[in-house]
Amino acid sequence: MKKDELPKNLAVFPLSNFIIFPNTTVPLNIFEPRYIDMINDSMKSDKLIGMIQPKISDNNEDINEPDLHEIGCMGKITSFKETEDSRFLIELKGVIRFKIINEIQSGKKYRECNIDFEDYYDDLENKKEDIKFSDLELIFKDLKSLFEKRGFIINWSALEKQSLDETINALAMASPFSIQEKQVLLEAKNLNARKTKIAEILTTYSFDQYNNTTIQ
Repeated sequence: MKKDELPKNLAVFPLSNFIIFPNTTVPLNIFEPRYIDMINDSMKSDKLIGMIQPKISDNNEDINEPDLHEIGCMGKITSFKETEDSRFLIELKGVIRFKIINEIQSGKKYRECNIDFEDYYDDLENKKEDIKFSDLELIFKDLKSLFEKRGFIINWSALEKQSLDETINALAMASPFSIQEKQVLLEAKNLNARKTKIAEILTTYSFDQYNNTTIQ
């Protein structure tokens, strides 16, 4: 996708505990009527929607219109299937992150925002980052330990056949980190910054944390 093809307004899907990163593909099961409308409209136009995290706070009491994080990721619908009970099963591929400028009162059931991509044009580039898998061995080792303690099963050999950005983004998305930590990873400027943030987050997890052991 090119810069001049990016939309100025975007339908946004606030989904708690869910983050999509550029160059990752995720399945979604769409069943709420307003989001059925959103997907229908998107399929008729550019097949683009924005995934965004609702904020979690005591003041965020409106479950239908929660406050939103400022940074999300735009995805393109790459697969679409309608089930017999009128749900939509889609696959969404992350394209580029965006910043919300303001929300638009469109009169539609779902939410739309005026957005800006300027800080994240690098997401569209297929350039090579100056990171090697050998640089990530310690991170992978610690992540493997954390995944295993949480019962997560990851096909590591398959991951290592992907490009480095796909691997790091897939691990960040699938990791047992908190949703706030994943939002920090999403907002990291580039792959190198995201790698550093993963390492920083991992240092806050003790190896005994998930064995009900408290370190004073």
